Amino acid sequence: MRNRSSVPILRGISIAILSLAVVLTVIALIGYSRQRNNYPRGMTIAGVSVGGVDPQIASERVLQVYSSPIEVQYGEAIIHVEPSVVGFELDMDSMIAAADLERTGGSFWGGFWNYLWNRDPAPVQVPLSATISEERLRAYLQNEISARYDEPPTPAQPVPGSTTFTAGTPGVILDVDRAVRLIEDTLRSPGNRTVVLSFQRSAAARPTMQNLEILLQQNITVADFDGVIGVYLQDLQNGQEIHFAMDRGELISVNPDIAFTASSTVKIPIMVSYFIKYGNEALSEPSTALITDMIRKSENPPADRLMESLDSLRGPLVVTEDMGKIGLENTFLAGFFCSAEFPCPLLQRIETPANKRQDVETDPDSFNQTTPSDIGMLLADIYQCAETGGGALIAAFPDKINSEICQRMITFLASDKIGVLIEAGVPEGTQVAHKHGWISDPASLVIKNISDAGIVYTPGGNYVLVIYAYHPEQAVWEPVSTLFAQLSQAVYNYYNIPTQ
Repeated sequence: MRNRSSVPILRGISIAILSLAVVLTVIALIGYSRQRNNYPRGMTIAGVSVGGVDPQIASERVLQVYSSPIEVQYGEAIIHVEPSVVGFELDMDSMIAAADLERTGGSFWGGFWNYLWNRDPAPVQVPLSATISEERLRAYLQNEISARYDEPPTPAQPVPGSTTFTAGTPGVILDVDRAVRLIEDTLRSPGNRTVVLSFQRSAAARPTMQNLEILLQQNITVADFDGVIGVYLQDLQNGQEIHFAMDRGELISVNPDIAFTASSTVKIPIMVSYFIKYGNEALSEPSTALITDMIRKSENPPADRLMESLDSLRGPLVVTEDMGKIGLENTFLAGFFCSAEFPCPLLQRIETPANKRQDVETDPDSFNQTTPSDIGMLLADIYQCAETGGGALIAAFPDKINSEICQRMITFLASDKIGVLIEAGVPEGTQVAHKHGWISDPASLVIKNISDAGIVYTPGGNYVLVIYAYHPEQAVWEPVSTLFAQLSQAVYNYYNIPTQ
């Protein structure tokens, strides 16, 4: 039989235990409720740990991290960039709202049970929510970093008194597109706040056409040529031109251009006119032989035969008319070549804007004349016709002139190999499609006119170069031909500057 006195004791113990359990439960509920007011352990907002802190402190932590400047390294420069300066803005409201949903959205009693058993909830990662103004970032990179720290290339420079150019140096230019991506990634990172910007190497700048023009004029001055010299250059890649003339070392106007005796360079227009009339028929074997002898051997009888085939009486004037149709108003033939023993009559006295000038004297032949710019533009037209099927020749004579014919013209001109004048200024093996010419006084046999006009093909670019020189007494061959070679060499070096 159980002792009656033990029942109250047991009852008291039970009540005490139950009371203790209630108290402990209440204490646990209070603790859990307090904990529930804070973010759970293991939670991150935008990569920043916020476990165990309330929303306000969490916001402060995230703001502190993402408001701190990032360190930008560009070359030797270190730049600290405030995120706000480049348009970086946090969307704290949405991130806190997402975190609060994770904090309060689960089962209360499920969470309490885990709390009692000291079970950590699964880690929660609230992603970064922010905006970046790419426009402001690009503007900052260009105006504050690129503008200050880029190293622009230095151009090649002409060496005064020579035909050469010093090599330029490459530059360093910020890769803005890549920099935008790198900085955006750094601004979005809570831990990596340093970024190294990359750059692009820019090629050394070319000297300007003005630099080349000055160098050419310096060479003429140093050579002490005291006659009249006209120079025309056209860049066949972009159409840029150099065009000047000097009389006894002084620059003179080229508007209108200066009339020179065309001598054998007029055989270029003769060849063109022959193809204008006969088209592909001009590629027959007999015609090819005549053109070859006229260009390569610079013989006059084949030139007369070709002009006679245009018109037995007016052949030279037909050439003149053809040149006029493509805008060459200063280029003409007014008679056949014939010979000194049996001269041919002047068919027509022709006035042009060039030969009506009174301020410069070159004593141009009344039978054939041209200007450096006329022949230069004709060669450029032949080149464009051959390369692209464009230009004035095809436009004016579409039924007769085509790319194949223009390429054959260039082949004929490339057969003129004399090793002096323009050819002497370029490396051996360089293709020069040209026609040279000079003429001596019939009485004294003294040379007063020397000329060369050609298309030059080089690795660094193709161009047309035309040079005409006249001296009223004598264009002494050695110094004048050397001057032609020097001018040609200077132009070649401009297009083919060595790199460092």
